[in-house]
Amino acid sequence: MELSPADRADGRYAPDGHPEIRRWIDDWSGTPDHVDFLDFHTTAGQWLAFSRLLRPEFVPVRGCVIWERAYNPRVFDEWFRHLDGDVVGVEAVLNRFVTGDHVTVDDTPEGDTVLREVAGTVAMCWDAALRNAFPRQEFAVRVQDTDDGPVAGFTSIPG
Repeated sequence: MELSPADRADGRYAPDGHPEIRRWIDDWSGTPDHVDFLDFHTTAGQWLAFSRLLRPEFVPVRGCVIWERAYNPRVFDEWFRHLDGDVVGVEAVLNRFVTGDHVTVDDTPEGDTVLREVAGTVAMCWDAALRNAFPRQEFAVRVQDTDDGPVAGFTSIPG
């Protein structure tokens, strides 16, 4: 599987090289690609859910900015108390997308590459969404390699 072709200066994953997509493309005539693959396999509801992952809503609370999916008032209050009101600490705990919890891949180097590519895309989109939603605030948006695999996350940058 060719995940990072030599002719790609950015080293990004080439989706058409993934076996699942490649098999589908090879079974079709013409010049289908990964977008055609999505057209054929993805419902409107799936597109909407994926869009919301990439452009989420955020909840501003007690100086924190929390990913809407991660916001639960009781859990937030527990972490806020436990971390003595440390805004960045609370955000670091709650604003996490553990890619391997949502994307099923084989435990192989290729699977790890897929998880890193997805986490990187989520982080890039979250960065844009945060800049759009909070234009006067700065954020650290990153992908961290953890024991659970790549994790996209964000915290505020105190200013």
